[in-house]
Amino acid sequence: MKALPKFILILFLLLSFTSKAQDIQYYIDLVETTSSRQERLVAMDSVVSKARETNLNTFVGYSLKYIELAKELDSIEAAARKMIDVHYSLSTVKNEPRQALTIIDGILARKYKINNSYLLGGLYLKRGESNKKLNLTDAIEDYKMAIASFSDKDSLFIADAYLFSGQVYSNLGKFVPAGESYRKAYNYFEALKDYEYMFYAQQGITTMFSMNGFHEKAMIEREKNIEKIESLGLMHHLPTEYYNQALDYEKIGNKIKYLEYLFKAKDAIDNSREQNMEISNEMYVYTELVDYYCESGQLDAAEDYLALINQFHDNSMDDLITSSQYLGANAKYHYARGEFERALDFAKQKLAKAESLKYEENILASHKLLSNIYFAMGNYRQALGHEQAYSELKDYIYNKGVANSLAYYQTLYETEKNEKELVEQKASIQLLEKDNQTFKKLMIFGGVALLLLFGVILLYRNQLYFKNKKVLQEKFSQELIVSQEEERMRISKDLHDGLGQRLLVLKNKLFSNGDDETRNMIDETIEEVRSISRDLHPFQLQEMGITKALEHTVTQIDENTTLFISSEIDNIDNIFNQEAEVNIYRIVQESLSNILKHAKAEASKVSVKKMANFVVISIKDNGVGFDFSDKLQNVKSLGLKTLMERTRFLNGQMKVESKVNNGTTLQFQFPIS
Repeated sequence: MKALPKFILILFLLLSFTSKAQDIQYYIDLVETTSSRQERLVAMDSVVSKARETNLNTFVGYSLKYIELAKELDSIEAAARKMIDVHYSLSTVKNEPRQALTIIDGILARKYKINNSYLLGGLYLKRGESNKKLNLTDAIEDYKMAIASFSDKDSLFIADAYLFSGQVYSNLGKFVPAGESYRKAYNYFEALKDYEYMFYAQQGITTMFSMNGFHEKAMIEREKNIEKIESLGLMHHLPTEYYNQALDYEKIGNKIKYLEYLFKAKDAIDNSREQNMEISNEMYVYTELVDYYCESGQLDAAEDYLALINQFHDNSMDDLITSSQYLGANAKYHYARGEFERALDFAKQKLAKAESLKYEENILASHKLLSNIYFAMGNYRQALGHEQAYSELKDYIYNKGVANSLAYYQTLYETEKNEKELVEQKASIQLLEKDNQTFKKLMIFGGVALLLLFGVILLYRNQLYFKNKKVLQEKFSQELIVSQEEERMRISKDLHDGLGQRLLVLKNKLFSNGDDETRNMIDETIEEVRSISRDLHPFQLQEMGITKALEHTVTQIDENTTLFISSEIDNIDNIFNQEAEVNIYRIVQESLSNILKHAKAEASKVSVKKMANFVVISIKDNGVGFDFSDKLQNVKSLGLKTLMERTRFLNGQMKVESKVNNGTTLQFQFPIS
């Protein structure tokens, strides 16, 4: 008996998927058959929209077709917008940064057609992300162009450009501009209250300590970063932090801690497998493990990790960073096995890509590896040449690090010196003015003191009044919500137990009289009464629990409306009390109702995630969006205000991300007591 519902569910999911595939196929067929280029462009956009979450190749392929057709129709801004949208999937997920670069260059060739600062700056920003894997110097220039192209309203993207500049300057070994870029990014993100990206900037500053020899300081700061990551639930950042911590332990000679943190990074990668994580994170960690096991003579273990690296081979050759890791790992493995010719081939390719990327640490490691291989082969002349190149570059990096450190401390000294001079100047001005103002101060001091005292008292009373008023308003709103639920429950019970029962009695009497038509009308009325009763009070909360009730609500909307809705709902039963569960249910119900009434959306997604200390609910749609501030100030807009009151009632936080014609995301975070 238990297998039947599962069968029905699987059948329903298969039918839904088939319907979705047929829907996409309709637009694909329209692209191939229509003679109107404008209609073909619209059909391509529909394919891209519907394939985004289901088929990566279709999403990327039709996005690129859309871009080419938009360029033919001279819709350069439409092409730019689509390129920005597909860039991550093309350059990072599919690992084709060079193709992404070519397409962006083609759009920028007609940038005079682009009047939108977000689009122009966004293209340079995306080009910089591709060049980060191909040419670091070019990436810096792209980020400069992005910052110059964005306007003041694009502050979030300006912050991104500074953050990425800091990362690239760091890889180039340019400490001073890297630190300055990170600080600017941090200030922007702080103003935007984007705490995760504030962490990115702080992470970059920590890396700078390590790159300039302050390893112990870097490790202390990084441990603080790890604690923040764990407390904020940002686990996908852990592999990078553990990896960098391992490298610093190696630099100070602590091999035990080096290996411990290397395996912590490996475990963190395994635990973050389902999240979006760049291939380079895994390549760095696995390459380091191959190196460690080769040096310790454990070639079987090295071979296991080399196999993990080689599985990325086909998708990484166009990405100089991950490709360089692949080549270096293979070179070290074959060198350890005594297969010097194969090792030499891999090492030469690694050096060529490192020099193309201008990544000094990789160039240094490549020369050292080549020197060891040539020495083992008996070619001492070549070995000496690469050893000299290694030594010269190592001295250059050391001297540059010293210069950077001096520049850093010089910057601190100049800052402190300027601040001290400013304080001294202010002190001198104050002393000069003091004599002239003493008499005036004595004359007006009494009056000013009285006015100030009166003002402080008045301000305190006003603050106390408004504070009490706010508390009363919040208490009234919360009591109103509770009373509404109680009244809804009472009416629902009366409908179900009173009117519903009487209708059943009437139905039975009509059944005995043989009046089928009237009896069918009564059946419909009974079902409508039950539906109203369920809407007034969610009895399924008591019957099924909050998790099943939310799943049931999503299923009902998906089955009975044109909205395609998907869900990822963790089990949150027995976490909250009954009153809180009702409010959470109402929040999800009201949010979905607003999507149906106002969003004009084709699809929506409901996500309920149980974290260590809180529950996060996210409701997204691809509808028309809205201006949050306008809606909030509109006295007729009660939906958002009700959601905010219910969230406040649960001591939670509500976040709204919405732009006109660009969809809406509602996120609620509730603490677990």
